[in-house]
Amino acid sequence: MGMLDGRVAICTGSGRGVGAEVAKLMAANGAKVVVNDPGVGGGGEGGDQTPAQDIVNQIKEKGGEAVANYGSVAKYEDCLQMVEQARDEFGGCHIVFNPAGILRDRMFHKMSPDDWQAVIDVHLTGHFNVTRAAINLFREQEYGRIIMVSSTSGLLGNIGQANYGAAKLGIVALARIVAMENASKNITANVIAPSADTRMTRSVPTPKDPQAAAIREERLRRSRADAIAPLCVFLASEQSGYVNGQVFHQRAAELTLYGLPKPVRMVHRNGGWTPETIAENAMPALKNQFFDIADARNQHPGLPMD
Repeated sequence: MGMLDGRVAICTGSGRGVGAEVAKLMAANGAKVVVNDPGVGGGGEGGDQTPAQDIVNQIKEKGGEAVANYGSVAKYEDCLQMVEQARDEFGGCHIVFNPAGILRDRMFHKMSPDDWQAVIDVHLTGHFNVTRAAINLFREQEYGRIIMVSSTSGLLGNIGQANYGAAKLGIVALARIVAMENASKNITANVIAPSADTRMTRSVPTPKDPQAAAIREERLRRSRADAIAPLCVFLASEQSGYVNGQVFHQRAAELTLYGLPKPVRMVHRNGGWTPETIAENAMPALKNQFFDIADARNQHPGLPMD
């Protein structure tokens, strides 16, 4: 018996990397899988049906059931078709896992509107599209598991990834609200921020400092993409019903739970504030609680630059 016996999963962007490993492990645990991947390049260019079909073939060779889909998560109609295909091919849909993504990395002062919009369309709007396409079915059947994908670039920030980071942090807010709104229907929505050696991760420029580059290479070497899959299978299972609206970071054997942003200190002044009293009183009182942006990525020990 597998943890996902009798379930049907849609796994987007699953022709390569983390998505492919998750699709394969879900199938090994009994799920019937729609393997979605339009086969585009790392920046969203081109298209190739081979990656999705390769994963389908691998699943079938191991005795699992899978079908390929080549739609784009950036198109709502394509996402509706994914759900329809899951129902037509396998009789239902219970799980949505959405790691589909592209990168258009630029320093913000050099980022074009097209670079911004393309990343928002695939990551943030893509999460809306896939989730919205499935949510009413999940509500009708009073069961669903939604696994969204963020990044430490959203949770902690990363230079050159304003578009990607903004989308990835927006996904966290989306997941929490979807979780709140649908908990009574036995639907969960959780987030993973995976660190793994993938095509997207490798596209981020290597640090110029040789020592930093060597450290990054060693971290990537130890961060196999298949290490992410067990967490996703658990979150997709019926056993995970008590886990909802949570954010996890996963890298190799390290599994980290992230907390909700919360107030760290409040100051009060009778009669309210003026610009002068804020400068003289409020900011000095709050300053020792400020988040150090220069040290942001060190808030998580050992994080690779993903």
